[in-house]
Amino acid sequence: MDTKQVKQIADTEAKKMVKGHEGRMHKMAKGGVTGEAMQKYGRNMARAMNQRGNARGK
Repeated sequence: MDTKQVKQIADTEAKKMVKGHEGRMHKMAKGGVTGEAMQKYGRNMARAMNQRGNARGK
């Protein structure tokens, strides 16, 4: 294997790791922001509240 192939494989693996992290740590709750949440919190705060985990009082 030459250096170019090794770098390509490493870049692919790094992208997979980043995507996995993003999915675990920064995902939105299923279904997205609801109209009820928008009425209660406003648009941007509803998005922030949607990202919070269940253990934090969703």
